[in-house]
Amino acid sequence: MQLVLQSLEAKKKRKSLSPSPTPSPRSLFQFNPSPPNSNSPLESDSSQTVKELGACCNSPVADVEAKFSGSNVILRTLSKRIPGQVVKIVSALERLDFDILHLNISSMEDTVLYSFVIKIGLECQLSLEDLAVEVQQCFCQDMIY
Repeated sequence: MQLVLQSLEAKKKRKSLSPSPTPSPRSLFQFNPSPPNSNSPLESDSSQTVKELGACCNSPVADVEAKFSGSNVILRTLSKRIPGQVVKIVSALERLDFDILHLNISSMEDTVLYSFVIKIGLECQLSLEDLAVEVQQCFCQDMIY
């Protein structure tokens, strides 16, 4: 136990003395789908379809991905930590009349991943690309002078 504690303290000290370059959000935004079952070509085809039913909108500020999951949309954003950003995204989604079923917030140092599960209605006319662009604009609002 003592050895593990010393190792962790040394690692923390090294990290504070020589900060490593922070990875860009884009390098962390790698969503790896589970590998298809080689015994079932049908599963392989369905995983290919899922890949095609998505949209991404990336910028230097944030990466945004929207995918269909049944009758819902999974929306993921990856960016540097920006105070109040999740409130802006939730407000934009509510303004578009989406119902947020679930929100997961994961952070690592100064990077944050927001994952939303959004219920969409049959009357929704917004494409995944449009949704991704709308959410991307939430990140860019403060940068417009």
